[in-house]
Amino acid sequence: MNFELTEERQMLQDTLRRFLRDRYDVPTRNAILESESGMSSDIWNQIAELGVLGALFTEEDGGFGGKGFDIAVVFEELGRAGVVEPILETCILGGGLIAALGNETQKALLESIIGGETRLALAHGEPRARYDLNRVETRCDAGKLNGHKSMSLGAPNAEHIIISARESGAVDDNDGISLFLVPASALDLRSTPMMGGGMAADIWLEDVSVTDDMRLGPKGAALPYLESAYAAAITATCAQTLGAMETATRLTTEYLQTRKQFGRSIGTFQALAHRLADMLVELEQARSAVIGVAGYLEADPKLCDKHVSMAKNLMGRIGRQIAEESIQMHGGIAMTQEFELAHIAKRIIMADHFFGDVDHHLERFIGLSAA
Repeated sequence: MNFELTEERQMLQDTLRRFLRDRYDVPTRNAILESESGMSSDIWNQIAELGVLGALFTEEDGGFGGKGFDIAVVFEELGRAGVVEPILETCILGGGLIAALGNETQKALLESIIGGETRLALAHGEPRARYDLNRVETRCDAGKLNGHKSMSLGAPNAEHIIISARESGAVDDNDGISLFLVPASALDLRSTPMMGGGMAADIWLEDVSVTDDMRLGPKGAALPYLESAYAAAITATCAQTLGAMETATRLTTEYLQTRKQFGRSIGTFQALAHRLADMLVELEQARSAVIGVAGYLEADPKLCDKHVSMAKNLMGRIGRQIAEESIQMHGGIAMTQEFELAHIAKRIIMADHFFGDVDHHLERFIGLSAA
């Protein structure tokens, strides 16, 4: 099997890596993190101008990629630089659902998404849902939405928000879930910054009016599309975590080569050399997991879900090990805001809590394997 990138993906990777190296340094990112919006519109527009957002959509939807390996290439580079802009929320979750379910009018938004003019978010999680996609208490009755959505990623910076609501059935039925594309200005959002960067919001829905024209796809049949969108989002998260782990490992290697004790670099001490070697071995295992999940993203749903959960579990375990080892071998400097590793380590650790942690995906993998 050939694991080399195609010429187009290699060009995309090189272009994005060069741009982020030149324009997304530590002071720039720290200024973004301290800003009210938690993102940079200038960086967002420049990333769109490079064509990066278009790489996350198929040609039929106005892009030039949209496959698992396109997602992996883009998000590995974003993770390497610790980018906090809501690209996953807009393109993978929001844009992916519109591409899969939208009518002609709704799909017209895709052009402005790819061009960087429009940002989206998905409001699906609820306080009592944990990671179960089929548990939806928010209801849509007689054209009115009522419920509470929690920690909706990217919602504070979105122009439109896709809201899941139940139109029939019990709170944990697989059938009966619908999606509605709602202007963010019509919603009551309470925003909060997330650890490691990015913004999220709780959304209280009290008789929010929606029409049939705002529904994405057929009534009550959204769950399979949500599962597919979340599989792509987990693939992106795994690739992003891989990129962050590469940065953490590089910074640790450089530190061990330059920090001196007893007249020589501390990287020559056997104990530290062995710990660094373990990090490098685990990093390559993580890379294999990302290649695997990217390759199976368009496979049969059950097979895809098994590889998604396997990769997410592995990335969570390896990510924690690499983040903790990097901090331990750096010492106190690794916890200072001015040093790049502090942000990168946060991103690695927090990634485990997006879309299901290691325990959830281990349990899910066992269930899928036994079925």
